[in-house]
Amino acid sequence: MDSDLDIARAAVMAPVEEIAWKLGIPIEELVLTGDGMAKIRWQGIKKRFDEPQGNLILVTSVNPTPFGEGKTVTTIGLSQAINRHGREATCVIREPSMGPVFGIKGGAAGGGYSQVLPMEDINLHFTGDLHAVTSAHNLLSTLIDNHIKHGNELAIDPLRISWPRVIDLNDRALRNVTVGKGGAANGYVREDRFDITAASEVMAILVLASDYEDLRNRLGDIIIGENSDGDPVRAEQLGAAGSMALLLRNAFLPNLVQTLEKDPAFIHGGPFANIAHGNSSIIADRVALACCEYVVTEAGFGSDMGAEKFMHIKAATSGRGPDCIVLNVTLRSMKLHGGAFGDRGGRRPSSEEMDKPDVEAVLAGAKSNLDRHIRNMMLFAVPVVVSINRFGNDTQAELDALRLAALDSGAKDAVIFEGHARGGIGGLELARAVIAATEDHIAAGRPFTPLFKKDAAVAEKILKIATQIYGGSGINIRAKAHRQLKQIEDWGYGNLPVCMAKTQYSFSHDPNLLGAPSGFEIPVREFRLNAGAGFVVAVLGEMMTMPGLPKIPAAVDMDMDTDGNLTGLFS
Repeated sequence: MDSDLDIARAAVMAPVEEIAWKLGIPIEELVLTGDGMAKIRWQGIKKRFDEPQGNLILVTSVNPTPFGEGKTVTTIGLSQAINRHGREATCVIREPSMGPVFGIKGGAAGGGYSQVLPMEDINLHFTGDLHAVTSAHNLLSTLIDNHIKHGNELAIDPLRISWPRVIDLNDRALRNVTVGKGGAANGYVREDRFDITAASEVMAILVLASDYEDLRNRLGDIIIGENSDGDPVRAEQLGAAGSMALLLRNAFLPNLVQTLEKDPAFIHGGPFANIAHGNSSIIADRVALACCEYVVTEAGFGSDMGAEKFMHIKAATSGRGPDCIVLNVTLRSMKLHGGAFGDRGGRRPSSEEMDKPDVEAVLAGAKSNLDRHIRNMMLFAVPVVVSINRFGNDTQAELDALRLAALDSGAKDAVIFEGHARGGIGGLELARAVIAATEDHIAAGRPFTPLFKKDAAVAEKILKIATQIYGGSGINIRAKAHRQLKQIEDWGYGNLPVCMAKTQYSFSHDPNLLGAPSGFEIPVREFRLNAGAGFVVAVLGEMMTMPGLPKIPAAVDMDMDTDGNLTGLFS
């Protein structure tokens, strides 16, 4: 089979105006941003807010191997398959971050015959949305230090500034830094840190805001630290929110592209699911749902990560839960959780290890890890369809065993998905299963049951997630985190949703606890208040919000030829 890059380059893209026409979006509502790329103008977005909404399909996964399990491939391929089935569909996915592109993934535009185009542009800068988020975030950082330099009228305590800087790269050397060195002219010397842009509160605000007014207000509500009296200091007090909003004005508009099969696709926003809330924008969903009968979106990493945050953060903000959950799984992920690759969650198994048939390990992984993911998602009263993402060396015996195990765990259906090798045609069985499950859900009145009430206390929410989703025995809020939570409560934010920052490789905080571990205690190391975004971040265990590069980054295999064409990893 040809490489992803070869397949993408061989494709002939339709004019983006033609893609928009399929959604009922006229050319005057487009802002062309490049070959095959456009943004939807605000007037075109706004007029669709009150139109009937289609059905929302959420794609999630089991705890993955370091290679990922093809969740984006499934999302894109399913939308293509629904269209091939004769129903109108589009997908909404997140924008790639430079961190994983140059770090471990090498790209995030799908793969095989379930890709979005133009693949190279999408993976490399795209329309500049992430750069806009980086600039808006760091503008606030510069205004903080400038305010302190020029008299500090707000009495900001330099030792209690919580607002970091960000960059859209993996750079562990920036996790802890000192700024202001070099004399008084350079400002106040203080400790600072960098997060990756995908973890920025500004990114969360961009994807959770409902309109421009909400975007502007949320930016103003950002708390950057404390003053000398211990009171919160907000971005609005610094006069930062307006200029930050201007930098995000175009980034707030969803991006329209196309699949390999010339179906519409939206790409907007890029929060990670292990250190942020892991879902694309509410505004893109609203536009897509007004234009199509079926909208397929994805939540980052496993269901314990992005899908849980979809239910308790995104759905709580938008008021819209999913109509069907697609749980993506692979034989290699089940072999990992069945013990075939050792006992380390972050280890990258060899091709030989992954391709070796092992029905016993598949069943062990399915009866532990997959079973818990299925049962967890069923707690929300939404039907679960398991999609088994087939790879070339998978054996029929392993696939049959996995399918039966998924059905035994309560899945509405479990089907083989071949979108990578066959595109939409390879996903027809999944499309039929999803449509049937969705229709049943609608007939039942679209029930949706979060694990807790919106106004529950932060600690109560964490405990329920830790025990009911992760399988833990309880939580241990460490002394520093306890003080931070007390302050958050004193400031009036003690009932916000919670965004859990933890490893994606395990249900627990420990990446080496594979399968479906139980009896462990979840350590909460730190709390961070994202008042503008409207949630509290709970940092678990040793989780970092600035990733590092692997020993051999994907970047070293990338290059360009004398005509400026990309070569290397994608080829």
